[in-house]
Amino acid sequence: MTTEEIFEQLKNVLVKNFELNPEDITLDANIATDLDLDSIDAIDILSSIQRVLNCRLTPSDFKTVKTVRDIVEVIQKHVP
Repeated sequence: MTTEEIFEQLKNVLVKNFELNPEDITLDANIATDLDLDSIDAIDILSSIQRVLNCRLTPSDFKTVKTVRDIVEVIQKHVP
């Protein structure tokens, strides 16, 4: 799966589950300051992405995540 494909799937999850404006979701958007999401939201993102992309992620995978790009990179390591 390409970076762009993962980004689009992640963006869809963020828009649907957190009612975010699609224009606000960029690769460089900071999860906390730009998108106003917290660590509990990160767990929701993790479980939603696992269902959508059929991959296995753990909360520890998200420990260093700060931006949307960071999430995409974590996902990329776990999907074929």
